[in-house]
Amino acid sequence: MVDIATLGTVAVAGLASLFMAWAIGAGSSGSTPFAPAVGANAISVMRAGFLVGLLGFSGAVLQGANVSEAVGTELIGGVTLSSIAATMALLIAAALVAIGIFTGYPIATAFTVTGAVIGVGLAMGGTPAWAKYTEIASLWILTPFVGGGIAYAVARLLRADWISEAYFIVVLAGLVGGIIANIKFAILGPPEAGGASVAQVSSGLLPGSETVGIVAATLAIAAVWSILIGFDLSNGLERGERHFLLVLGSLVAFSAGGSQVGLAIGPLIPLSGELELPLLAMLVGGGFGLLLGSWTGAPRMIKAISQDYSSLGPRRSIAALIPSFIIAQAAVFYGIPVSFNEIIVSAIIGSGYAAAGGGVSARKMGFTVLAWIGSLTGSVLVAYVGYTAIDAIAL
Repeated sequence: MVDIATLGTVAVAGLASLFMAWAIGAGSSGSTPFAPAVGANAISVMRAGFLVGLLGFSGAVLQGANVSEAVGTELIGGVTLSSIAATMALLIAAALVAIGIFTGYPIATAFTVTGAVIGVGLAMGGTPAWAKYTEIASLWILTPFVGGGIAYAVARLLRADWISEAYFIVVLAGLVGGIIANIKFAILGPPEAGGASVAQVSSGLLPGSETVGIVAATLAIAAVWSILIGFDLSNGLERGERHFLLVLGSLVAFSAGGSQVGLAIGPLIPLSGELELPLLAMLVGGGFGLLLGSWTGAPRMIKAISQDYSSLGPRRSIAALIPSFIIAQAAVFYGIPVSFNEIIVSAIIGSGYAAAGGGVSARKMGFTVLAWIGSLTGSVLVAYVGYTAIDAIAL
C-alpha cells in the first residue's frame, strides 16, 4: 500500500517527467528530423509537426524500453532510486532544460538527466557504475567523429564526379533498408529479449540456420528499399531526393522517440514496481508527452531550423540524416542515453566541411561543447548537493 505522501511525491515526479517529454518533443528531437525535408519543400511545416509527433510516439512505445531501463537502473550501483530521489533528479534536469529553453543556451537533455540521476544516486550512498559510464562516454566522445565523419564522406560522394548521384542514393537506400531489417521492435518478440527484428522473424520462414536466414532477409529487404528509391529517382532526381529526405526524416523522428523517451521516464522506472505500473504504460505516457511537445512546439522550431537546412541543400541534408539515424539506433540498441543535439550538430558540421567548410563557426561549436560539459557536471553537482541538503533536513 502506497501512502499519500509517496503518491504526492510521485505525482510531482510525473509532472516533471511530462515536462521533460514535452521539452524533448518541442526541441531538437521533435523539430530537427523533418527540418531538411521542409527546407527542401518536400513537406509543409504543419504536416511535418503532425507526423513527427506520431512517429516519436511510435518510437517511444516500440523502442523506448532499453534506454528507459538504463537511465533508471544502470547509472548507479548499490541503491535503488527512491521516490524523492527520482523526483529531485527530474526536477533538476527539467529546471536546467527550462533555463536553456528560455535563455537560448544549448542545454543537452541527455547530459542533464544522466548527471542528475548520477548525482542523487551518489548522494544516496550508491556506487558509480563505471562499466556503464565507459559505454556512455565512448558513444558521447565518438559521436562527433563518427557522425561528422560519415556525414562528410556521404556529402563528398554525393558531390563526386566519378559516381552517379542517383546510383549512390540507391546504395544509401539499401544500407538504410538493411539497418531497418535488423531493428528490434517490442511487438515482434519477447520483452525479456528486447523484442525481435523483421529479419529475425523472417529467418524463421526460410530454410537453413538462423544466421543464414537473417542475412538473406536483410539482403532481400535492402534490395526492396533500393529498388523503390531507385524507381522514384528515375522519375526525377530532385523529386526523388526530396522523397528520400522525407523517408530519412521519418526514420530519424522514430529513432528520436525511441532514444529520448528514456530521458523523461527513466528516473521513474525504479518506482514502477512499487506503484504496480507496467513499463509499457510509462512508455505510452512518455510518448504522449513527446507527442504534445511535437504538436505544440515543434512547428515553430521546424520553420526556424528549416531556413538553416535550406542553405545546406538536399545532398548535405541527406548526408546529415544518414549518420543521425545510425547513431540514434545504436544508442537504442545498447541502451545508452544520448544527446540528439550532439548527434545532429555533429552531422551538420561534417556535411558542412564537405562544402569547403560550409560556414561552420568554430567559436559557436566551442561554446556548444562547453555548454554540453557544463550541463553534465552542473547537473551532477546540483543534484548531489540538493539531495544531500534535503536528506539532512529530513533527519
